[in-house]
Amino acid sequence: MPAITLNDILEEAHAQLPGLSRALLNSIQDELKAKPQHFLLQDPWRRLQHSFMADFESSLRTLLAPRNISDAPLQAPSLASLNSLSLVDERQALQDVAIAHVITTVEQHCLPELHQLGNFFAALRGTARARKNDNPLRPGLFAQALLAAFSSFDFDAERRYGLMQAAATPLAEGLHRLYAQLCAKLRAAEVGDLLISHASNIQDKNADLRFIEARRITEPATLDGLARRVHQRNTQAAGLDGSAAAEPVFIKVGGRDLLSRLYEQILADPRLLPPLKALLARLQVAVVRLSRTDTSLLHRQDHPTWRLLNRVAAHGMAFERPDDEALQTFLQFMDRELPLLIDSPTISAALFQTVLDHVDAHISTQVQQRSKGSVQALASLEREQSRSEWLQLLNEQIRAQIVGAPLGPRLLLFLQTQWPKVITQAMVTHGPEAEPVAAWIEWVDRLLDSLRELPAEADRIALRQKLPALVDGFRKGCDSIGLAQSASDPVLQELMQLHGRILRGLPALPPGYKLPPQAVPQGDGHQAPTPEAQLTRLLEERESRQPDHWTNTKVDRGQLPTVPVQLYDQPASALAKAAVAAWMEGLQVGNWYHLFSQGEWLTAQVAWVSESKQFYLLVGQDPEERRSLTRGAIEKLLANGLITILDESSLVQRAVDTLMQDLDEGGG
Repeated sequence: MPAITLNDILEEAHAQLPGLSRALLNSIQDELKAKPQHFLLQDPWRRLQHSFMADFESSLRTLLAPRNISDAPLQAPSLASLNSLSLVDERQALQDVAIAHVITTVEQHCLPELHQLGNFFAALRGTARARKNDNPLRPGLFAQALLAAFSSFDFDAERRYGLMQAAATPLAEGLHRLYAQLCAKLRAAEVGDLLISHASNIQDKNADLRFIEARRITEPATLDGLARRVHQRNTQAAGLDGSAAAEPVFIKVGGRDLLSRLYEQILADPRLLPPLKALLARLQVAVVRLSRTDTSLLHRQDHPTWRLLNRVAAHGMAFERPDDEALQTFLQFMDRELPLLIDSPTISAALFQTVLDHVDAHISTQVQQRSKGSVQALASLEREQSRSEWLQLLNEQIRAQIVGAPLGPRLLLFLQTQWPKVITQAMVTHGPEAEPVAAWIEWVDRLLDSLRELPAEADRIALRQKLPALVDGFRKGCDSIGLAQSASDPVLQELMQLHGRILRGLPALPPGYKLPPQAVPQGDGHQAPTPEAQLTRLLEERESRQPDHWTNTKVDRGQLPTVPVQLYDQPASALAKAAVAAWMEGLQVGNWYHLFSQGEWLTAQVAWVSESKQFYLLVGQDPEERRSLTRGAIEKLLANGLITILDESSLVQRAVDTLMQDLDEGGG
């Protein structure tokens, strides 16, 4: 081990913090003054600049506290419990966009230095390769401290976003100086073996931080186009008219049939884990058998065969380790499905479609089981939007139901104002068709039935036996909406007086009794909150949590397809709106996505989509990694290139592209 330790590096970083924060303060000041577009940010900056250095340093000293990492990797803090609800809305998404921008800017300025520091920290841990989260001085922590400093005053989300953008380059320049000094310290300690640098071959491993310029969108090669091109080339080489020559079932390329070459490329895909490759290799037998009778196989990229391979690969590529329990469960399921294709005496596209349907159902079932608690909470939030409508409807129904009923003024007012809230709350919590809802509705029927005049003694005895359950239902209903005892006790006392008369053989109300005018309400006096107000309340009440890590390297994001940001970042464009709508329509249960949410990169699977398609639940590779997002938040991430579907560039498409490239280069 080298003489220099992790604590030495952290102590050096701590010693440099005052200089970093002072330089950052001055640089942000210059940045805001130099650029007219930052004019509106100068007022919030004046309000917080006096406390900026103290707030920034305080946050950093907490985040950069020395920790012993020689025995185990740094652990991310435990996320919220499985049943908790932490909803990411557009405000949070805008914050994530700003954080990602800061991280990208720093990494673009400091790639060689971060590479060297990453190797050093990886060597300290004894890991084979550097991982971003192993770096206790990673840019994400400085971005978090920057956000904390800008949050000392209650600015709106747009201004905080603007301040983060304005501070990105000054922070990157300051960290470049800090990282360079730390690398110099490492070189002085003669730890060159730990700092083997590949700076000359550095590839941008942050292609997923989509602030990097999106690639040019080109029309992808198609399977049909590949097959026809190979056939045309072969017929021309044979001196035939390519348009007239009949196309053989097995199209040759380089002396081998196209299907074999295509499958070879599929199995060579570096993103496939070994057990997944073995599974797809077993499927090849069935695919070859089908190709003998189904000539559309090499012309239809939407053929059930290729869709099955894409679906299996996309699901399997979401896992990092071959021994992942969830992946093993999926592979065992596929082992039970393969005989339907491999051992069947006859093979057809319909059989592949059947297995594909089974795979979709299995994936959907598994993800729903992993997310059951959160789904229930989010479904309740979805139903929250209907609270006002349901409350109004129940008010009308109960008012009609109690017309002419022998009710005292307090009980009448209670039934018209509070009991509809009891039923509505049950509908929001459990669903409109749930048993608790039916029970509270039935309670009104039981109450009205209990207020009938009962001349017969036997009927009065029966009523006396029913009253405890009726009162118990009253109390539980009041508790379900948090009604104060001071508000419910007078109602219960009046109800007992009515029942006392009935049990003595008298009518509930004296003959000729008339309700006082003030006892007949024209409304409940409290306007039901709008769905937007309810959602705002839920967002304000959620637990505030700042994540301790800001980057995630479970997936090699350099291998992910680049999100074509230019399709989605023009909100006024009809074309962009259509593109966003089409992309959102593809958010299906079971699909895997890679997204930047709540300050960290996460690989997650869609577990639930609300009926209105306004709320989404995603569950990560670790079942405790959950994200509940509004539609607006997802659209904000999409417009900034911070979410991508893992199978956007499919397994088969990549194989087709590779073979087409071979043809372009004259190979085969």
